[in-house]
Amino acid sequence: MSRIAAVHGVLAPHRHEQRDITDLMARICLPDGERGVLDRLHTNAGVRTRHTVLPLDRYAALDGFGMVNDAFIAAATELGAEAVDAALHAARISPREVDLLLFTSVTGIAAPSVDARLVGRLGLRPDVKRLPLFGLGCVAGAAGIGRLHDYLRGWPGHVAVLLSVELCSLTFQRHDASPAGLVAAGLFGDGAAALVACGTDRRPKGPCPTVVATRGHLYPDTESVMGWDVTDTGFRVVLDSTVPDVVRKHLAADVDAFLGDHGLTRRDVSAWVCHPGGPRVLEAMAETLELPDGALDITWRSLAAVGNLSSSSVLHVLRDTLAERPPPPGTPGLLLALGPGFCSELVLLRW
Repeated sequence: MSRIAAVHGVLAPHRHEQRDITDLMARICLPDGERGVLDRLHTNAGVRTRHTVLPLDRYAALDGFGMVNDAFIAAATELGAEAVDAALHAARISPREVDLLLFTSVTGIAAPSVDARLVGRLGLRPDVKRLPLFGLGCVAGAAGIGRLHDYLRGWPGHVAVLLSVELCSLTFQRHDASPAGLVAAGLFGDGAAALVACGTDRRPKGPCPTVVATRGHLYPDTESVMGWDVTDTGFRVVLDSTVPDVVRKHLAADVDAFLGDHGLTRRDVSAWVCHPGGPRVLEAMAETLELPDGALDITWRSLAAVGNLSSSSVLHVLRDTLAERPPPPGTPGLLLALGPGFCSELVLLRW
């Protein structure tokens, strides 16, 4: 098993009311069009406020993928450094003690990767193992915990750090009036999160959750449900309206099989740490898993306060769960996220 020593989430510096972002999208996506659909989609997104990495008046001037990606690299490095530094401080672990740094994002690309740019800045060892991941999207927060767990099972004396940085606002496409584009423009925000984990031979300072097991599952014939179309202007969102249907069709069986392999049922789970994929997805999760009232309250609050932060979101929900509603020690918890593929990733925790 591995232990989660600390989780820290950060948000992009500019905070906005949902209405202000809706007005921006109307100007750059629907300059001559009727905005009734846009208003309705953004009102129903379940989001009150969001954070962006740039002031709103800067987005209309972004011209081409190169300019957008340069902004991503600069901001991701800043937010990433802040998240990792704070998480290590909370875990009372020195940067020199980190053996693996896993970085994930699906909203920009860099070579050298963002993790490489952080090694010297944060004081990590030059021989730290690095693993940059791209393409997992929203599921990467949970999948990243899974890959840290896999690594620490083989290196039980090591320390591993997961860093997620998602700057979703930089992917908004000017003049994209497609339903998927308008939905995404009302849902996604900018933020980062870092998680510090230790193997079983290295005991963290203070109580912390244990990762018992993880499991991922790809669903057949769903490649076109979620992802990016890479265009001359950058990443154009692919977001099919059938996502809640896929959740209803597959998720309960996967969760039951996973829990059953560990002698558990859904009723045994003391806390559900779920990625806030959007109102319809959360409703589908609650319905198909038959969750008790209030089980997803922290997830719903995260969605309202900051929107969907892609892979960073489930880590923010984990942080909030530990801070606001810590489950009884020794009880099982389940962390889960969904993403492109289409796929799920499940993480069994013991609090």
